Amino acid sequence: MQLEQLGPYLWRIPRDAERGMRVPGLVVADERLLAAIKSDASLEQVANGATLPGIVKAALAMPDIHQGYGLPVGGVVATDAERGVVSPGAIGFDINCGVRLLRTALEAAEIGDRMERLVEALFAAVPTGVGSRGSLSLDAKALDEVMARGAAWAVGRGYGLGEDLGRIESDGCIPGADPVRVSERARERGRRQLGTLGSGNHFLEVQVVEEVHDERAASALGVRAGQVTVMIHTGSRGLGHQVCTDYLDVTGKALGRYGITVPDRQLACAPVDSPEGRAYLGAMGAAANFAFANRQVLSHWAREVFERALGIGARDLGMAVVYDVAHNIAKEEQHAVEGGTRRLLVHRKGATRAFPGQPVIVPGDMGRASYLLLGTEVAMRETFGSTCHGAGRLLSRTAAVKAARGRRIDQELRARGVVARATGRDALAEEMPEAYKDVTEVVDVVHRFGISSRVARLRPLGVIKG
Repeated sequence: MQLEQLGPYLWRIPRDAERGMRVPGLVVADERLLAAIKSDASLEQVANGATLPGIVKAALAMPDIHQGYGLPVGGVVATDAERGVVSPGAIGFDINCGVRLLRTALEAAEIGDRMERLVEALFAAVPTGVGSRGSLSLDAKALDEVMARGAAWAVGRGYGLGEDLGRIESDGCIPGADPVRVSERARERGRRQLGTLGSGNHFLEVQVVEEVHDERAASALGVRAGQVTVMIHTGSRGLGHQVCTDYLDVTGKALGRYGITVPDRQLACAPVDSPEGRAYLGAMGAAANFAFANRQVLSHWAREVFERALGIGARDLGMAVVYDVAHNIAKEEQHAVEGGTRRLLVHRKGATRAFPGQPVIVPGDMGRASYLLLGTEVAMRETFGSTCHGAGRLLSRTAAVKAARGRRIDQELRARGVVARATGRDALAEEMPEAYKDVTEVVDVVHRFGISSRVARLRPLGVIKG
């Protein structure tokens, strides 16, 4: 794949008409990260994304990209909101997989000798693993309300506080969500999964604010050095996965109807204003709202576990939402393009919205660090207000398990000061630190390029995974 260097942190895949590219590809990375990116089909997938009808400016890739389904994880494409298309594969199976950061009034030094007890209590209270089911069982009416109202449904049922909602992207509810567009199969998969963590790279992590890079911004967000924080990474579970599966079939069948050709059927799409496009966007919004509600319920349970395990009250705990961001989603937004302002449908797949002043949460691996950032004006100009979403995988799960053979990842993590619990024999091996790029290198690139700025570095103390 031909690449042209435009600057120390920006590379271009030239537009190739023979490939059907309507715009070039742009990759945010330095030379070190680019070497890892070239090891899989990520750049080919960026070029494929540039063929989508109605795409604007460029197909974009963040420094944490790795090969995904259709579009690489870490990819961003924006299509015209009236004349473009929507592609389920350019959003992903785990709709609104996202991250929530909670701050507390606790100092890490206060709970160091109780971390084992706290992690065990969290592991006992939060359902984890493939197909995990929670204690909430939703009837058809309640599930419709969750998909229509998102996090507000959970708050209305006593799971959290009203003030939480203003600290969630889109206030925890995607407008235009249409539960009617969600299949019975998707509904059945989600009926018992609200309040569950799931498997893979999903986690609940107890952390300490190890370093503050921007004192003013950190103070405004209630974050300080030495403070205990909690990070929750999960999404729409089986419901969202089924929505994507259903509409990949729908849009695949619609390609010929609208005269659309794509180089990879994993990028099947439909015009935004078509019946198929509108139906998918309604179902996607419903799944995204389920994910917001899921993280809201898990936050409430985390509060309860901390109070019970540490023997303190809500006031002394002081657990509050810093922010909650979506990773896999398409959102209609206004952006400056070619001297004017246009309504665009911005597909972010393993990428985070980074509007000026908006908190950005970037989880790393469970052995090193995660980061709190802020979005910038530069991101609005360069990347449709987008930045990275994590460290990005270096090894497939199969390769990670092979590399971990004969090792005790839990003991290696404990040597780093991290107490870890997981469901499944290979769960820790699949997610071992070496399976990921160093998130500090990824964050350095987006910080230096200017599409988000560092606020604080967070170090893991305890983690539960599926």
